[in-house]
Amino acid sequence: MLLFLVFLISSARAEEPLRDIKLPPGFEISIFIPHLKGAREMTWGAKGTLFVGTMDEGDGNVYAITPEKKVYVLAKGLNYPNGVAFRDGNLYVAEINRILRFDQIEDHLKDSADFKVVTKDYPPEKHHGWKFIAFGPDGKLYVPVGAPCNICEVKDPYASITRIEKDGSGREIVARGVRNSVGFDWHPVTHELWFTDNGRDMLGDDIPPDELNRISKPGLNFGFPYCHGGEILDPDLGKNKNCADYTAPEQKLGPHVASLGMRFYTGDMFPAEYKNQIFIAEHGSWNRSKPIGYRLSLVKLGATGHPVSYQVFAEGWLKADGKTKTGRPVDVLVAKDGALLVSDDFAGRIYRIIYKK
Repeated sequence: MLLFLVFLISSARAEEPLRDIKLPPGFEISIFIPHLKGAREMTWGAKGTLFVGTMDEGDGNVYAITPEKKVYVLAKGLNYPNGVAFRDGNLYVAEINRILRFDQIEDHLKDSADFKVVTKDYPPEKHHGWKFIAFGPDGKLYVPVGAPCNICEVKDPYASITRIEKDGSGREIVARGVRNSVGFDWHPVTHELWFTDNGRDMLGDDIPPDELNRISKPGLNFGFPYCHGGEILDPDLGKNKNCADYTAPEQKLGPHVASLGMRFYTGDMFPAEYKNQIFIAEHGSWNRSKPIGYRLSLVKLGATGHPVSYQVFAEGWLKADGKTKTGRPVDVLVAKDGALLVSDDFAGRIYRIIYKK
């Protein structure tokens, strides 16, 4: 009886911060997994296993969560294993400078510590070195390489998005001028790659904006470190440069909101107006005098395929005092039933957002 009472009290306390989360009418949020330290990028396995990466605050763990919500720790002590991707039964995990592969992972979640090194040829710097990874429609693994600085001139492969074959070979650069992307997805119809990018710091509270970008063709340059937000020349490095020479963002996001994971909504649970629209996890600012972010945003696309609105979808992880935070969204992922999962590395949990008709 005592243990049951403790469980009830613990559950009530865990749910309490959710009372502050504001959602559009008809939507509800609950805690899907309550204790998952440092939860970051998420991906699905073929058998319904949810794989979750972490960084240092997650002790370098990689988790697997079965459909019955049993949690396994697949690996410990890895080097910022933020990125996870699944292909042909295998789990790919991105460390700072390596991509690892756990073969036929869903067949042996209990004893899956063995892995193969796909490649160890990515840069070793931890500054913006953690990676969001995903397989594209072309079957290749897309791997970003952040700039190892706040603002600096860099050489390849820094400040880029790369792609490699499943075996780690054939690395090529898809886009340059990308300061630090920690989230991307492919449009369900056009198959174009869209990605978030974190703007530079130390230019003040309100500039530059974070960016939502679209790769309409390989080889584009999105401006870092010379141009920010499509129109702001960098005061340190932008001399004799022209923003018109670079690809402007599809949508300017909030300044310093730390836009991370983004996905197109492809489920059938939400109203039709959400179909193929973009959800973005805004992790929240760290050096702005008035914090901003700590929310989910929604970018809606019009008939031409370009953004027509950028709005808040879910907020409340930053309390009304503007200082106290109860969570920091990192990634979003559509579940098979159409629910939207949200990882939170600050609270160490995964949420589930549903729509009730």
